[in-house]
Amino acid sequence: HGAKVDLHLETLWSRNIAITTRLVDTVSTPTLLNTVSSGKINPALLITHHFKLDQIMEAYDTFGRAAETRALKVIVAAE
Repeated sequence: HGAKVDLHLETLWSRNIAITTRLVDTVSTPTLLNTVSSGKINPALLITHHFKLDQIMEAYDTFGRAAETRALKVIVAAE
């Protein structure tokens, strides 16, 4: 959440690690969905907050203050 992170490449280079960054958009969404559907990542582990649709403003506020609220992913349910 906006804090500096040191990557120690001297210890990662020999471990065959790939680091990819990108915002989720219409180009990356299919890859993300394939990764989730294949079981490579469990999105439930990333969901930190749940809201109902009538709490949408609170959800936006919570996610907007992610460093303070420790929000990773916010779910807004229509039910």
